[in-house]
Formats: sequence, structure tokens, C-alpha cells
Amino acid sequence: MRHSTRRTLAAGAAALTAALVLTACSGGGSDSGSGDASGGASDGELTPVTLQLQWLPQAQFAGYFAAVDQGFFEEEGLEVEIIPSGGDIVPQDALAAGDVDFAIAWVPKVLGSIEAGANLTNIAQIFQRSGTLQVSWADAGIESVADFEGQRIGSWGFGNEWEIFAAMAAEGLDSTTVEIITQDFNMNAFLQGDIDAAQAMTYNEYAQLLETVDPDTGELYQPEDFSVISYQDTVGAMLQDAIWADTERLESDEAYAETAVAFLKAVIKGWAFARDNPEEAADITLASGSGWGPSHELWMMNETNKLIWPAADGIGIIDEAAWTQTVEGALAAVNETGARLITEEPPATAYDNQYIQQALDELEADGVDVFGESFEPIEVELQEGGN
Repeated sequence: MRHSTRRTLAAGAAALTAALVLTACSGGGSDSGSGDASGGASDGELTPVTLQLQWLPQAQFAGYFAAVDQGFFEEEGLEVEIIPSGGDIVPQDALAAGDVDFAIAWVPKVLGSIEAGANLTNIAQIFQRSGTLQVSWADAGIESVADFEGQRIGSWGFGNEWEIFAAMAAEGLDSTTVEIITQDFNMNAFLQGDIDAAQAMTYNEYAQLLETVDPDTGELYQPEDFSVISYQDTVGAMLQDAIWADTERLESDEAYAETAVAFLKAVIKGWAFARDNPEEAADITLASGSGWGPSHELWMMNETNKLIWPAADGIGIIDEAAWTQTVEGALAAVNETGARLITEEPPATAYDNQYIQQALDELEADGVDVFGESFEPIEVELQEGGN
């Protein structure tokens, strides 16, 4: 989900200052302001909207950058500012504080924030499948979550760890039966032998392994060198990247609700573009400030598309069964300190399909493919270092 710490964030910050406060048009319209989305365009003016990402620009967020680059936000009467995080901003906190209009965040993280008092609603579940893996060496004997007992299990923390604990709970494993190792957002500790099974995203850290040279062979590591557990194949799978809105504003401000639908329409067009043009979409994220190399970025784009497409009910629809599984996992998960993510069911307002359904209906009527039934991933050849 995040950049490797071997990337130089200082250099990234400079690039962000120059390139990453992005808007859907370069001139005209109102000045973009925090929490200022108050309706559609009037008299040719664009409605300013702020979107908070949960990390730095990369193909994980390609649909949003494509919506800027291709003018989809402007087509919907919006001027959108995309705000990166880099770990210094918690997206749902920024949204709950009224600093932004919409935010991208994983569902379990926001469930914890909602129980703590945040009033937020999931209006579009962009990632339909979990992209989290636990990766070990092929000869380590760790083939499933049931094999975690007695092992050193890598976890990033910061709310990214709850799938691990949910999957362990489903196997009847207490978190005290493993040694949880705090893992940086790279695979260095795993490669150095300090972690038995490392946390990885299909679109990022797993690629870091496959673009690393095996010192024993002088060639890049291959998939057969590793044993990979996908949380999507476990009861612990949880919903990840979703678009969140302010619940009170949705209920009390008709203009904000209308803006939410317009925003979702542009985002859907952005993700459909990324699906149909993965190479160009990867180039757009590179131009938008991603610090990854081109082969890594294209891998990320391809793997991100796999988490979205095909979308049986339409991109962004929150599947009730997947939502329920996420909530049940969040209720069952207990971390290594004995803490729980949530202790009670979230309110009914925690998700609402009406806004994404309206956006889908309008786009489908315009001939936009919102299902991607014919989607096929491309073949990506990783290069050393992701270059």
C-alpha cells in the first residue's frame, strides 16, 4: 500500500510540492478549499472538491489521477484537488475534521474511527478484493494461516494489520502464539531473515521481491522462491480502498450529495480508463509524482486493476456479504496487545450504495462500461529495482 522506506521521502516531498497538488483544470473555476464542495457547476464555474489519499501518488490511485488527466472531473463540473498523505495524514481523520470533502481509506481502519466517534459513510467500494499477502520462503513450511503459530509474522501496523488478526481468529489462533514483528513498508527485514512471513500487497511489496536479485543465482527472484498466502482466500479478508464521505453533509446538504454523485461518475470513468489503458494510466501516475520505476508502476497498475475488475454489480458497489465479512473479522480480531479494532456493529450509515448506484446508472445510460466483464490483465515483466 505504501512506498518502500528505501525511497527517499525528502526527494518525494520536493516533487510533491511541485507536482502533486493536482486539480482537474488549470484555470478558471473557484479556488479549491477544504470542505467546500457545495454543489454542481453554475454559470460555467467548477465546484471545488478536495480528495484525501491515504498515501503518496502511485498506481493504487490511478483512477483518480486519470480522472484529472483526462478531464473527467471537469466534464462533471468539478475542480478536484488530490492531496497525498505520505503517512503524515490519516485520511478519515482529515475527512471527519472537515478538512477535505472525500477520502480514500481501508474499511477496517474507518470502522475503528467510526466507533471512536467519526460520522463517515462508505459511498463507493473501489477495491472489491483484498490485495494483502503474507509471504515466506518456499521451504519455510508456512503454507496457510494455521502455520503461523510460533513464527515471526511481519506487520506494518497503522491499521494495516487487522486482516492478519482476523484470519488468525478464524483459525482459532491467539495472537500471543506468534511473534509480531513491526515491519517497514519494504521487504528488507524479510530478505535479511528477521521475519518468517512478511506482509505485502500484491501491487507493491510482492513486486519488490520479484525485482530483487537473488545473490545465490545473480538473477531476479522468481514466484517459486516464495510461499504466498492471500488473505482474499481466507475468512480474514477485509475490504480495502473505499471512497468515504461526511455522513451529516450527505444527509443535510443536497448540494454535497449531488457533488458526491458527480465525483463518483468522474472517478468511475477514470478507473475505466485505467482498466482499458494500463500503460498510459501508469505513465499518468508517474507524471503525477510517483517515485517508483516504470516496470514497478505498470505492475502496480495491473495488479490494482485485478482488485477492481471485473465488477459484477458495477464498480464501487458495496457487496453486503463482503461488508459483513469485514465487520465480523473486525469484531473477532484481537492484536498482540489484546486490543480490539471494534467492539460493536457499525451503524447502518457506515455504508450507502445509493450514490454509487445513481452514478453507475447514469454512466451506463451513456454507454460507459461499468462492469468490465471482458477485463483481462496484461503481462508485466519486472526489471531490477522496478526500472
